[in-house]
Amino acid sequence: MSWPEARARFPVLERYAYLNAGTFGPLSRATLEATARLRSWEAAHGRASRTYFDEMLEGRERVRALVAEQIGVPAHNLALTESTTQGVHVAVIGLGLGSGDEVVTTDAEHFGLTGPLVATGATLRIARVRDAPAADVLDLIAREVTPRTRLVATSAVSWIDGKVFPWHELRERTQVPILVDGAQAAGAIEVDATGADFYTVSAQKWLCGPDATGALYVAEPEALPPRLVGYPGAESYDIAAGTWQPKEGARRFDPAFLPATSVAGLEAALGDLPDGRFARARELAERCRELLLQQGHDVVTEPGQATLVSFRWPGDAEAAVAALAERRVIVRELPGTGLLRASIGWWNDGSDLERLVEGLAAVD
Repeated sequence: MSWPEARARFPVLERYAYLNAGTFGPLSRATLEATARLRSWEAAHGRASRTYFDEMLEGRERVRALVAEQIGVPAHNLALTESTTQGVHVAVIGLGLGSGDEVVTTDAEHFGLTGPLVATGATLRIARVRDAPAADVLDLIAREVTPRTRLVATSAVSWIDGKVFPWHELRERTQVPILVDGAQAAGAIEVDATGADFYTVSAQKWLCGPDATGALYVAEPEALPPRLVGYPGAESYDIAAGTWQPKEGARRFDPAFLPATSVAGLEAALGDLPDGRFARARELAERCRELLLQQGHDVVTEPGQATLVSFRWPGDAEAAVAALAERRVIVRELPGTGLLRASIGWWNDGSDLERLVEGLAAVD
C-alpha cells in the first residue's frame, strides 16, 4: 500500500489539511461504513436479539485484541473504557487512594489525568517539567518521589508540546507503581506498555476510532480491587445474596458496554494499518517543525519528540485557529498558553504542512 493510497482512506483529507488528531483523529471510510451499516441493521431489526447481543460481545473481544496489539500487551490485561479519564478513575479508585497518600505527577498533564488524582484527596507532588528540556524530565520527576509515594502518574507524551516522557526509566529508577496517560502516544508512536502498572488509551485520537472509545492496561488485574463496577465486568452475580464474581483478567474492569456501532467502527479503524506508519509520522512532524522554524515561528517542541508540534502565536491564538479553519486548515489552540498545536499523523503528507505554513502567513 502506498502512502497516497493510505491517505485516501480518509474523506476529510480531500478538502482539509486536517492536523488535529491530538483531539480527534480523522475517520476512515471503513469506519464510517461499518458504523452506518450496523446502524441501518439496528433500525431494521432492533437492538435486542440474541444474535445482536452475541455479535456485540464477540466484537468487543476482537477490538480488545486489536487495541492490545497496538500497545504491545496481552488482551487478558486490557479493559475497554470510554476514555483515558475513565481508565484513570478505574485505577485510582481501585488503589483506594485518599487523604494521607502521596502521588507524584507533573505540571504538564491534561486535566483528564490530573482531575481524577485531585478527586482522590491524595497529596500531589507536582514536578515542574512543562518548560524544561526533555533531557531533564526524568530527574525532575524522580526527585519528587519520596518513601511515602504510592503512585507516579504521568503522560507518555505531553499533550502540550509532544515531549516524550521517559516513563520506563522512571519506573525502573523509583520502583514505584506508575500510571501512564497514553492518550497522545497510542497510535501516534510505537508503544510498548509492558513495564507500566497502568496504561490508558484514548482510541478516538491517533487510533482514529469513534467517539468515547478507549482502554486501560492493568499489569496485575487480580491485585487491583474492582471498585468502579459495571455489568460487563461480572462473570456472575446473585442479587438476593448481594454477591458477584468478577471476570478473569482486566475484563473485570470493563465499566460499561461501549455502543455496538463504536465497537464496529473501532474494529474497522484498526484493520490493515500500513507498515512504517510511526516512522512516517515522526518524519512528517520533524518536517513540520522545520518549516515553521524557516518561517520564523517560535516553535516550542524540541526535535526528536513525538507527533505534536506546538508553536507560540504572537496574537490571538483562538482567532488564528478560526482563520485557519476558514482556509480549511485544522489545528487547535491550547487555552491559556498562547500556543497553537499541529498533530501530524501517518495519513498526512507534505501538502498539509505547506497549507499550514501558507495559512499562517495569510493570517499573520
